[in-house]
Amino acid sequence: MAQALRVFWEKGYDGTSLNDLTEAMGITRPSLYAAFGNKEALFRKALDLYETEKLAYIRRAMDQPTARGVAEVMLRGSVDNVTSSNEPHGCMGVITSVACGPESQTVREEVVKRGEVAKRALIERFERAKEEGDLPAHVDAEGLMRVLIAMLQGSLSRPTRAPPARSWTSSSKAASPSGRAPDLYLPKDFLSVSIELSLDGPYLALY
Repeated sequence: MAQALRVFWEKGYDGTSLNDLTEAMGITRPSLYAAFGNKEALFRKALDLYETEKLAYIRRAMDQPTARGVAEVMLRGSVDNVTSSNEPHGCMGVITSVACGPESQTVREEVVKRGEVAKRALIERFERAKEEGDLPAHVDAEGLMRVLIAMLQGSLSRPTRAPPARSWTSSSKAASPSGRAPDLYLPKDFLSVSIELSLDGPYLALY
């Protein structure tokens, strides 16, 4: 299943052929059909694995005692993913949802549905923070969620190459055995996050 996940992650649903999958998994087409039914069913299982393993930091974030902790753990987890030298880069859900053609709309709808569940959970977490006094009562929990999700998607889908004269994150260094700047770069100040509130609505400030 890990091999199938990697192929879907790298190529998206529509970009992945049955030949890609059988070659990566080391099985024949009849074996794939016998074990998983079809390509879409295999993709759903790969998506389950992606959420369980690669997005585990989101569950850890939800358990943080403060809203700031939620945001920080989510952003740090996103940075760790995008700076990994061992995994494909980008958000698997975004890659799939934007690249699905008309014949793959059920797959796109599944990805969007899962994303909506995660967004709703984040709104509920911020609402709880308001009830607990961690966030002021006037804060727009949905607006705060949208800002955080936009930052997460931006970090996952728009990595940049490292400029030669700038430092990079410690997680990036760990992913680069040679000690040189990795191919994927996020500035070090991206990692320190705090939630600031204004009369116009919530926003995330990076320091």
